Amino acid sequence: MLAREQVRSRFAELVVQPEESLDLALGALLIAQEEYLALDPSRYLHRLDAMAAEVGRRMGPGRDPDHAIGILNAYLFEELGFCGNTEDYYDPRNSFLNEVLDHRRGIPITISLVYIEVARRLALPVVGVGLPGHFIVKYLAPAQEILIDPFNRGAILSLEDCRHKVAEIYGEGATFQREYLAPVTKKQILSRMLHNLKAIYVRDKCYERALAATDRILLITPDALSEVRDRGMLYFRLQAYAKALVDLETYLAFAPKGPEADQLQQQIALLRRLVASLN
Repeated sequence: MLAREQVRSRFAELVVQPEESLDLALGALLIAQEEYLALDPSRYLHRLDAMAAEVGRRMGPGRDPDHAIGILNAYLFEELGFCGNTEDYYDPRNSFLNEVLDHRRGIPITISLVYIEVARRLALPVVGVGLPGHFIVKYLAPAQEILIDPFNRGAILSLEDCRHKVAEIYGEGATFQREYLAPVTKKQILSRMLHNLKAIYVRDKCYERALAATDRILLITPDALSEVRDRGMLYFRLQAYAKALVDLETYLAFAPKGPEADQLQQQIALLRRLVASLN
């Protein structure tokens, strides 16, 4: 069994790789492995290989988009039963790829990740699309781009469906931008998964786990100042006052006139007193 530090080190090595060589499924499994130290990523990578091989056998040599999507959807959603976990959406297990592959339930981004990774193994041009508040995939067919919602059993979406989905989440006044349908990178997918976990853990007051998620987000995007700020606040909640002070001072040095500057100045003054009292 690996130590948590070894898993983190492996994740750090993975996320600095170029986009084209980064193994998305492995990255997702390394996120899970910090929670399940006995997890063997190769076991789940082999399972994705086997799923793709079965889809490829059924698909045959043809790669017509409608045919390929039909076979993929029938196998993943009808036969294997992958679907969105609407009953317990905020269970953190929905964000761990091993759990999603074992129980075939997940949130939009993890069900989409399964779809993307099976398609990738078949050289099908499927990419992730990070709509605000929802995650879907897009099949880059030669004549058109086909939008697919794996969370809803592979439903084919129109542009208007996507507009409605954003309005459903953010209200009818929400502005829809075509840029929302742009493909996202593998690193963006991993970062979004970690943001989901972070939000769940903060809500549940699991601050050490939220801190671990934040640290990994910063491995992907080291210049994300908002994450430095959030890490400082998590350190404060965990009574790691010296570390909290460093992060909040760093954040404020780069954003001295932000809307929260006055509040952070007060927080920093308190932290300075707390640190001094401990020395």
